[in-house]
Amino acid sequence: MNQVKDTGRATVRIGYDGRVYKQFRGPMALERFTNEVRVLRYLEDRKCPFVPRLLESDSEQLKIITSSCGARVEHMDSERLIELFKELEGFGVRHDDAELRNVTYRQTDGRFCLIDFEFATILDEVPEA
Repeated sequence: MNQVKDTGRATVRIGYDGRVYKQFRGPMALERFTNEVRVLRYLEDRKCPFVPRLLESDSEQLKIITSSCGARVEHMDSERLIELFKELEGFGVRHDDAELRNVTYRQTDGRFCLIDFEFATILDEVPEA
């Protein structure tokens, strides 16, 4: 397994099978885990084509396994970055961490994808002001 990220909030590894293994830890780990699972399920129900698919989740160990969305992107035009996160809002989700580190490129279909939904907001669940 190839370790991609090891921070105080999570460890992320990519298996030889191409799946992504993420274990949450640190402050509010259970809340972040629960939110990411909920958002990924919501986006799958909405058939969003540019996010990982949730394959497994373990609430006791705070682990998820997702499909891979390609390789991390090192450079992207700021307008395209804004456009990509805006496209996600069309599926009813605001990412809330709209940074390049959360963008990948899936070579199989030439598609930019978004990852890491632990802080995302489902827009139709936001109370109106």
